[in-house]
Amino acid sequence: MAEDQRNRRHPQNLQGVLRLAVEAGSAADGPALPEPMSEERKEWLKGALAEVAKGQNSEVEQMKECMRVLLRDGGCERGREGEEEGEDEEGETEGALEFLSELCENLDNARDLMTLGGLDLCMSQCLNHPQGSVRWRGAQLIASCAQNMPEVQCHLLSKGALPKLLQLTDSDPHPTVRVKALYAVSCLVREQEVGLRAFLSHDGFSVLMRGMQSDNEKLRTKSSFLLLNLLTVHPEHKDTVLSMGMVQQLVSVLRMPHSSFHEHVLGALCCLVEDNPLGLRDCQSPTLGLEEMLNQRAEDLQGREECQEELEFCKRLRSACFCGRQPDDSGMDR
Repeated sequence: MAEDQRNRRHPQNLQGVLRLAVEAGSAADGPALPEPMSEERKEWLKGALAEVAKGQNSEVEQMKECMRVLLRDGGCERGREGEEEGEDEEGETEGALEFLSELCENLDNARDLMTLGGLDLCMSQCLNHPQGSVRWRGAQLIASCAQNMPEVQCHLLSKGALPKLLQLTDSDPHPTVRVKALYAVSCLVREQEVGLRAFLSHDGFSVLMRGMQSDNEKLRTKSSFLLLNLLTVHPEHKDTVLSMGMVQQLVSVLRMPHSSFHEHVLGALCCLVEDNPLGLRDCQSPTLGLEEMLNQRAEDLQGREECQEELEFCKRLRSACFCGRQPDDSGMDR
């Protein structure tokens, strides 16, 4: 026990640092979704790795060391001798991925990792790893590298990252994997024309719709937010979305117990009716009962400061779809 405590205070190699990095935040890796790495933890991890590196301050060298850890874990399903050894390897792998994500918030490091082959390694091994804790950290690393980096985005898209990430978003059994995979999808398709085309060709809007219908609150929020963003920035794809019956699906989502993500759902409906007769007609269909629902929602949201944006979307949609159609009800907006 004393020796274990001494090793925890003074990790003697990179593997020890990475394992302790994950142990420091392991409480977040259960069913609850993890919080971002704290600043204190980031500083500890940087300092510990620098000490172990014994003067090797090059971040490229640190990334190479982390890649070696990932390579050693490549045979995780086949080559383990004992459960305890396997757990140690997983801890090292998780720590390596977290440290790489931290390093790759620097755009130059993200580019260097791509050049070193680290992203290809992440896609081939980490996204297919049997442990959800490794899969979500792999998706997080891809997101960290792709964000605001067209060069990295194009590389990942050319390697087929998007279909895999959409699959993880849609059907992975680990809730955190689904959230992190969708985050990576967002980094590859927002303001990225090639990524958006790939998203459309792989039925990405259907994945978002199913995400909004899931029981994962964070996945519902991120799915609806990405849908709203794409419809706002790319209104030319409204007809594609409408042909999928999106209006009917979104209204059914609004009938679920109220949640903060409904703000984004109402915003998406507003986008679909603006300058689009088909979207307007779908929303006005009597079978949806949308007008009555909007009236009730507006009443429920009155006076709730935290729901003002949702209330504005609600009024905007009601005005676009129903104001003037039925004179008896038109006075409510005056």
